[in-house]
Amino acid sequence: MASAGRKAKRKAPWGGRPRVKDPKDKRVNLRCTSAQFEQLDKAASRAGLSLGAFSRAMLLKKPGPRAVRRPPVEKQLLACLLGQIGKVGSNINQIAKHANTSGDLPRLRELNLIKRDVAKMRIATLNTLGLKP
Repeated sequence: MASAGRKAKRKAPWGGRPRVKDPKDKRVNLRCTSAQFEQLDKAASRAGLSLGAFSRAMLLKKPGPRAVRRPPVEKQLLACLLGQIGKVGSNINQIAKHANTSGDLPRLRELNLIKRDVAKMRIATLNTLGLKP
């Protein structure tokens, strides 16, 4: 029940997000250099959190109930790698279809292109995992 001086907030007609018990209504400003900001932003990305949620997690040991979780950089790179694997698979499929319909075997040039793509994926995977190729 709302107090005499305050109106109760109405729920959005489409449902909206559920309200939290302790909304964030205070702001903390932090001044830092460009290099420090980049360092904080990279650390937040690696943790999969927004900069604000990462700061709360570091200062208060928990990011909060609605912390914006972003996929870590590694997940983004692996998703890109997955797309590249799909492209290579499509190329192999096209070569196999052509070989089956025409009876011609793939040319050495086409096989070298596939080999190059697979080598790129291998290097990207090793880099994502933090290993040297």
